[in-house]
Amino acid sequence: MFIDTHCHFNFPAFVTDLENSINNIRQAKINSLIIPAVSATHFSQILQLTEQYGELYAALGLHPIYQHSPADLEQLSDIVSTHPTKLVAIGEIGLDRYDQSVDWQQQLDYFRAQLVLAKRYDLPVLIHSRKTHDIIYHELHQANLPCRGVIHGFSGSYQQALQFIKLGYYIGVGGVISYTRANKTRQTIAKLPLESLVLETDAPDMPLSGRQGQINRPENIVDIFNILSQLRTEQPSQIINAILTNTLTLFSRINRMEITNPIKR
Repeated sequence: MFIDTHCHFNFPAFVTDLENSINNIRQAKINSLIIPAVSATHFSQILQLTEQYGELYAALGLHPIYQHSPADLEQLSDIVSTHPTKLVAIGEIGLDRYDQSVDWQQQLDYFRAQLVLAKRYDLPVLIHSRKTHDIIYHELHQANLPCRGVIHGFSGSYQQALQFIKLGYYIGVGGVISYTRANKTRQTIAKLPLESLVLETDAPDMPLSGRQGQINRPENIVDIFNILSQLRTEQPSQIINAILTNTLTLFSRINRMEITNPIKR
């Protein structure tokens, strides 16, 4: 059983043929899938999808490279305060210094405000970080969230990963480990504590090696798991059991639901 902790399932690549997309994840034995928002315009669509299908769960947040307004933050706060049943995290939030066109102070302000929101409602966070690992670490250390979260799409150093893990955060393992040129990341993921890892696809982005230019799909989490099993010394059964435990520990709102029979129409 697989849980994809980060898949933009509300994007056109999937919703334009929704029934087929749902059937594909079921055939791949993906029991649960978390859909992170990137802007306020996605909130209602994501919540509607999670109400329609038992496998789907929501993470609502304001992505750092998108433009947002105070009204968007207020809308997010209002929704979270109603405690939607399928809302399991705040995300995708974070900081990004790769895209220099985005106002840095605005990124910081929205990131900090959403950390406050996560702390107020005891929700984990899905963290986007590009060229900002040290700053993100400082902000998370200051925020001291009770539920912690996932460092999404991690590609930093082993030492940086350990810093996040010591804070109580999990490392998101995705398609980057399929690239042999990403040797630093592959070596880091190979030796991090198994208890600190969760799986993610970031579909439809982050295609696996050899599939560049193709739409990444949540079913590819099976291939990511197989590559992870090749990098690690533990048996595949030990790896998948640990990752499942990690995921359900972090996203306790999935854990409290019936995960053995999630199909709902």
